[in-house]
Amino acid sequence: MDQAQIMKKEREDWMRLYHKTLKGIEMMIDVQRIVKDIKRIAEEANTIIIEIEGSILIMSTNNRVTNATNIV
Repeated sequence: MDQAQIMKKEREDWMRLYHKTLKGIEMMIDVQRIVKDIKRIAEEANTIIIEIEGSILIMSTNNRVTNATNIV
């Protein structure tokens, strides 16, 4: 009888370890998903910043041309 209880306890210990390991793996997957989302958002923000930078450069060039025209 003692052997059966020992085996049952070992089985329960292994099951706890298995579930704890699964929870850890699920947490790692969630973190990877979050990092992927952050990377996507950063890429979108970078694209927007590049577009804004281009617009500012175009406006600056147009402003210089307008100023040169007005001076002449």
